[in-house]
Amino acid sequence: MDRLERHLIWTDLEKLTVDYWHEVDTNWGRGAHEYFVEDGTFQASNDTIFRGRKEIKNFYTWRESRGARVARHLINNFRVSITDDAHATTNWVLCLYAADGSPVLPSLPPIQVSDSVDVCVRGSDGAWRYVSRKLTSLFAGGAPVTIPPPGTV
Repeated sequence: MDRLERHLIWTDLEKLTVDYWHEVDTNWGRGAHEYFVEDGTFQASNDTIFRGRKEIKNFYTWRESRGARVARHLINNFRVSITDDAHATTNWVLCLYAADGSPVLPSLPPIQVSDSVDVCVRGSDGAWRYVSRKLTSLFAGGAPVTIPPPGTV
């Protein structure tokens, strides 16, 4: 694989990640499940895993049902490890600012800083999707992250 092909994959995967969090931050994640393969997994916190598109969709539906909330997921230190033209892993840092309520909300430190790992696959349609996403919390504070009680989703 040449340098241009590697660069294009990197760009596609970074765009995928930015688009995913834009979907979550501006549209309540109503389409977030579509960024995953059918049986993909999303480990949203150190001990909460959503398995398959249905559970991921249900999580974001539950999150929206809680009422007004403002969130901005900031992506930093994006890195890509390419296995081949259809398989790659990304590593990046998530910095989450979020609080319940409507804008304008008080500015506080981020409520979560996490190491993030995505395993990605390019489908036969040419689109990259997540096989798995794992967020490992390193710092937390302020408002709680929105994780449903067990058995809710």
